[in-house]
Amino acid sequence: MPTITATTTAGMTPQSGVELLDLLTLSTTGSSPMVVTDLSGNVVWSYNSGPSGAIANPIKLLPNGHFLINYDTGPVDGTNSVLQEVDLAGTLIWQMTAADLNAALAAATCAGCNITVVGTHHDFVLLPNGHLILIAATQQDISGTTVTGDVVIDLDPSHHPVWLWNEFDHLDVNRQPMGFPDWTHTNAIIYSADDGNLIVSVRHQNWLLKIDYANGTGKGDIVWKLGYQGDFALIGGTDPTDWFYAQHGPSFVTTNTTGKFSLALFDNGDDRVFPSGVTCGAMGAPPCLYSTVPILQIDETAKAATLVFNPMAPTYSNFGGNAGVLKNGNVEYCESAGGPGVAGDIYEVTQDSSVQTVWQMQITAQYAYRGQRIPSLYPGVQW
Repeated sequence: MPTITATTTAGMTPQSGVELLDLLTLSTTGSSPMVVTDLSGNVVWSYNSGPSGAIANPIKLLPNGHFLINYDTGPVDGTNSVLQEVDLAGTLIWQMTAADLNAALAAATCAGCNITVVGTHHDFVLLPNGHLILIAATQQDISGTTVTGDVVIDLDPSHHPVWLWNEFDHLDVNRQPMGFPDWTHTNAIIYSADDGNLIVSVRHQNWLLKIDYANGTGKGDIVWKLGYQGDFALIGGTDPTDWFYAQHGPSFVTTNTTGKFSLALFDNGDDRVFPSGVTCGAMGAPPCLYSTVPILQIDETAKAATLVFNPMAPTYSNFGGNAGVLKNGNVEYCESAGGPGVAGDIYEVTQDSSVQTVWQMQITAQYAYRGQRIPSLYPGVQW
C-alpha cells in the first residue's frame, strides 16, 4: 500500500466525495493497487488481485456499483491484458482476456473485425445503452519494422464485437512525432452523447481525434484533429507551444458535447514544439520540459480552439495524468509522476487567474496513473 498524505488549504473547502486512485507499483511480482480514500487521505477501499506484474489502467466505477478494471503487463500495450468486473467485496463478476477478445473478433461479422490484437489497454467507456468501447493494440509489419497502433472496439452488452475502428486505416504511418514504432499509443476515449461520436486521445500523435461512431452506425471517418498540425486554430495561446503534447485524461467540461463546448486535459509536454527562433531552456525562454492543465473552448464550426485556462503544473510529469472540472467549478488534475522521487500528486485548484490550491494529495512510493474525485462508493450517493 502507498503512503498517502492529503491537505486542505486553510479557509477553503474542496469538492466533497472520495478520491479514486489508479496506482502504478514498481514491483514486478505484484499487481498495482487500486485505492479509494477520503479527502484526508484515509483508505476506505482497496483492491489488488490482478495478474502478477500487471498494471491497472484504468479503473472505473460502473452504474451498478461494481468496478471495471483493465490490466496489462507490457512492454507492448495490451500484453496479457485482462478486463475484469468486480464488486466491492472483490468478487469477480466476469472477465475477458486478450485471447477471449481475439476469439470474439474471429467470430464477429463486423467490418474490420477480422484482425488479431495484442490486448486491451489504457481506457474504456461504458455507453448508456450498455455497449463497452475498448482500446486495443494491434501490430503491422511496415518495411520490416513491427509497428504498434491501436483499434477502437465496440462490444455489445453480451461482449460481442459489433463495430471496429483501426488507426492503420485512417492515419498516416509516416507521421511520427514521438515514440515510433509505438506509433499511436492511444490512451483515452470519451463519448460525445450529443452526436453519438467518440473523442480519442492519441498520445504519440499529440492529437485528440473525433471519430464518426454515430452510436455504432458511423463509418469511422475522422471528423477532426485537435492539436498541433491539426484542423483547429489556437486562440489565446502561442502556436505551437501552447498546444498539448503527449496528453492524457481528457474530459468534457460543458454539459453539451458538440458545436461549442469545452474540454479539459492533462498536457504532459514531452515533445513540446517551440516557435522558430526560440531555444527552450535559454535565458528568457520557456523551459524545455513542463506540464500544463489546459481547458479549451471548442468551436467545431469555426474550427477554433480557445485557451480559457492553462496553468503550468507544479512539476513536469512525463506520463499519465488526467484533468476535469468538479461540480463546485474547481479544476482537479493528477500529475502521475509529479512529486519528488517516486510519487504522484493530485491537486484541486480554483479556476481563475490566480489559481489557488484548494486541496492536494501526494502518493509516495507509487506513481498515480489517474486520480479523480467521485461522489462516493455507491452510485447516486454524494458523500
